[in-house]
Amino acid sequence: MADLAIILCLTIIVPLVVVLHFITKWKQSREFSGDDEKMLEDMYVKSQRMEERITTLEKILDDELPDWRKKI
Repeated sequence: MADLAIILCLTIIVPLVVVLHFITKWKQSREFSGDDEKMLEDMYVKSQRMEERITTLEKILDDELPDWRKKI
């Protein structure tokens, strides 16, 4: 009887626990941590600033060198 309990435990319960453990870890890894959200927000703000700078530079180039786009 004890042998049967050990066999059932090793063939059914232990693999089930392992699978459920990794499912839980997988779901947790899909969520953003507070640091991840802060980093994404910083990257978004920096990309917006960069876009504004590029737009400004293009306006300056358009004023000073009207044909600069054709040379690229």
